[in-house]
Amino acid sequence: QVQLVESGGGLVQAGGSLRLSCAASGRTSSSRNMGWFRQAPGKEREFVAATSWSGGSTRYADSVKGRFTISRDSAKNTVFLQMNNLRPEDSAVYYCAATRVQTTRVLVIGTDYDYWGQGTQVAVSS
Repeated sequence: QVQLVESGGGLVQAGGSLRLSCAASGRTSSSRNMGWFRQAPGKEREFVAATSWSGGSTRYADSVKGRFTISRDSAKNTVFLQMNNLRPEDSAVYYCAATRVQTTRVLVIGTDYDYWGQGTQVAVSS
């Protein structure tokens, strides 16, 4: 079993930045695909960003391209989401996700992930 714990959320003004972290513990392995998803009130969960197990490949939702950056520190079993130029529409609960096994693909669908964190709230004021 793998536990994921997100941190770094908070309240920020539009145009500001936040850095989310997701620390993996338990039966950890750096060789997992990792991703970030978000869910705003009354909306479906949506893909934000993901990285391959090696960190060599990444993908982003069109709405965050050029503003968000996903990265990973495999030695620390941690994945990060740097969020710049935040907009009110970025407000949501952000969830970290990990796969049980590694794949060369970058996964953008939530059902492809096996483990989820509890989420961290991001609120962007206008």
